[in-house]
Amino acid sequence: MRVIGGEFRSRTLKSVPGLDTRPTPDRMREALFSILAPHIEGAIFADLCAGTGAVGIEALSRGARYALFVESNRTAIQVIRDNLKSLGLAARADVRQARASAIAKSVQADIVFLDPPYHAEREYSVVLHLLNAPLVIAQHDVRLDLADRYGSLTKIRTLRQGDNCLSFFEPAETPDATIESAGA
Repeated sequence: MRVIGGEFRSRTLKSVPGLDTRPTPDRMREALFSILAPHIEGAIFADLCAGTGAVGIEALSRGARYALFVESNRTAIQVIRDNLKSLGLAARADVRQARASAIAKSVQADIVFLDPPYHAEREYSVVLHLLNAPLVIAQHDVRLDLADRYGSLTKIRTLRQGDNCLSFFEPAETPDATIESAGA
C-alpha cells in the first residue's frame, strides 16, 4: 500500500497483517481525494475505523492541517503510529484506540471519513447519528444501502466503484452543492 498523492506521494505504508483490516483501494482513495481537493487544504480530518491510517495519511499528504485516527484494533493502532512516524507526521496527528461509536459525538473535524468493517453494518447507523461535522464520508459495501438521513446529516451523493461505495453527508440545515456537483 502507498500514498497516492501530495507531499508523500508514492511512499509505502505498512499494512496490518491478516484479514481483519480492509484497506481502502488506491483507486477509491484517488476518487475520494479528487472530490475533496477543494476542501482538504488546512482542514482537520478524522479517520474513524482507520485500519492502517492510509486515508488520514493521504489527507495529511494533500494538505490537511491535522488528522485524528480512531481505531479499536491494537495491532492497527501500532501500524498507524509506525506509518505516521516514518513520514514525520506524528506531530500533526492524534491516534486514539477506541470504537468510533464511543467517541463519535466528541469528534471535532471539518471532514470525517468512516469505514467500519463491512460486517459491522449497525456501526454505520450508530456513528452517523452521533456525528456533527460539515462533511462526512462513509465507505461501505455496494450491497449496503445507507439511509438518506442520520440525525442531522443528509446524504448528498453516492459514488460507486466496484464493490465499494462512498456516501457523502452534510448537515441538513446547511446544504452545500459543491461536493454534490464535483466530478469524479
